[in-house]
Amino acid sequence: ICLGNLMQLAELNVGRLRGTTDDPIVAEFMENLDRINGLGKRMPGFVWMMEGAAGAGNTEAKIDGDPRYVPNLTVWETAAQLETFVFKTLHAKFMERRAEWFEALETMHFVMWWVPDGHKPTLAEALAKLAQLQSNGETPAAFGWDYLRANPQPPA
Repeated sequence: ICLGNLMQLAELNVGRLRGTTDDPIVAEFMENLDRINGLGKRMPGFVWMMEGAAGAGNTEAKIDGDPRYVPNLTVWETAAQLETFVFKTLHAKFMERRAEWFEALETMHFVMWWVPDGHKPTLAEALAKLAQLQSNGETPAAFGWDYLRANPQPPA
């Protein structure tokens, strides 16, 4: 009997738009958000994504009451599958252009952590993981790409 993965990889990426979601400076990003999210959802290994209303990605979620913060929270079966989506699909082309649409943030804005199979993390849980990474650096509980590449499997 194969029980599948007991742990899956969650990730939170937070960006702060250079303008509001209806500002022309971010129009190209907004126009392609559902396209890129849809690509992610069709990728092998995609499990779940925190979503808002159709056509807005999850731009409705507010962080610290600021409507320009855009969180992306997803869960993947494996690290390799997430890495393929992030760096080897059309997503990478948009990521290369992020400075056109997003402010440079002074603090860490990306975190990954392992979750039990079937768990859908809340935004509050994900922001707590980000705060943990900001305070403690990379640990098995909250980490970035360097740590993940050195430790691609969940802890036993």
